[in-house]
Amino acid sequence: MIYLDTSVIAPLYWTEALSGAIEELLRNEPEPALSQLVEVELISALSRRVRMAEIVPEEAQAIANRFQMDLDRDFYTRLRVEPIHYTTARDWISQFDTPLRTLDALHLAIAAAHDIPLVTADAGLAESARRLGVEAQTLTPL
Repeated sequence: MIYLDTSVIAPLYWTEALSGAIEELLRNEPEPALSQLVEVELISALSRRVRMAEIVPEEAQAIANRFQMDLDRDFYTRLRVEPIHYTTARDWISQFDTPLRTLDALHLAIAAAHDIPLVTADAGLAESARRLGVEAQTLTPL
């Protein structure tokens, strides 16, 4: 199992430079996992794209529906955000020695709690993960 953050989930639902790389990764990974945090962030990213006039609301809704269908058919293992994840994220951020931001720290805490690698497009997050002893993979375009 691997934990996918929003930066690698989004390219599955709209074309980005990483789209091919994440599709290739998932051909070889039978059990991708995400959290409720990813669910909220993906819809937020769609909302932003509508506000920036990159897509129309109907297209955003179609993408949201496709994502929901994947959730409903259990394509992803869904990991709950638990109180311990907030505590872990806070403790890591309070070390003041990584560039971790709030939501990234939560993604990392969830992956760490389940002892699974984090897959991200954010090189800074991957580096912070490694410094904190969490396995991480930085996805780059093919």
